[in-house]
Amino acid sequence: MTKSVLQLHTLLGDYPNTAALKMAAVASPRLAFEFSGEKLPQNSFKAVVRGEFDIAELAIVTYLQALAHGKPVTLLPAVVMAIPPHPCLACNTAQGLLRPADLAGKRIGIRAHSVTTVAWVRGILANDYGVDLERVQWVAFEDPHVPECIEPPNVTRAPAGKTLLGMLHAGELDAGVVMASDQKDGRLQPVIPEPQAALQRWRERHNVRPLNHVMVIHRDLARAQPWVADEMLRLLQQSAAQAPHMPGADSMQFGIEALRPTLDLIIHYAFQQRLIPRRFAVDELFNM
Repeated sequence: MTKSVLQLHTLLGDYPNTAALKMAAVASPRLAFEFSGEKLPQNSFKAVVRGEFDIAELAIVTYLQALAHGKPVTLLPAVVMAIPPHPCLACNTAQGLLRPADLAGKRIGIRAHSVTTVAWVRGILANDYGVDLERVQWVAFEDPHVPECIEPPNVTRAPAGKTLLGMLHAGELDAGVVMASDQKDGRLQPVIPEPQAALQRWRERHNVRPLNHVMVIHRDLARAQPWVADEMLRLLQQSAAQAPHMPGADSMQFGIEALRPTLDLIIHYAFQQRLIPRRFAVDELFNM
């Protein structure tokens, strides 16, 4: 008897490690994918949290908050996107070079309070550089993806119509969490000295590899069809294997044990920053 094909409403970004799956060069006889047309997956993370996708990419801090507030998604041990955090905090050199010790009272632009890269940066600043996060003024441009997330008093909303890069270049912000590509023209410089060396020391000290976006499955689907999670993980691994020279191989991490140290550290940072109400055990993240 031929098994029926299960159609899955899916959110997955366009990355070298996902290209083979999205172009059907890697396929399953049991699964078919209806991929969202959204080019920036983070724009649909609120919908993921609400349970509007069967399989989806999701930021790890958003997942931790979703778990804390009973949202209908469960983590798969698969990373699809990772950003080294140390170079991401940058200042406008026209306003003077800032270092972590200078950040008290400064205005730092962030996309949103609960963005994963922001959580990594804040955790590194607090734990490795002794920065008192409550003495920093955080200027956010978006709401959290999980509506129950409460922003602390030192998080304010940027004026309507403003952009993070625009305010940073205009000197309206002292620093901002930005991408490496935003720093190519030299106007912005990392706040953390020698960020690549600092990143390597941090990785070795904690035995971690940065991760940002992971995969989740709708909890009802995971419980009703438990084989789907395993099949999805297999497809993601096969797709990643077809991008062996992808820059930033941190985006190709699979398996609970491989992810355990990094997940444990981001849980610790998220709890420290009161993004989640308690410190989860890593295994709790995978409960169906």
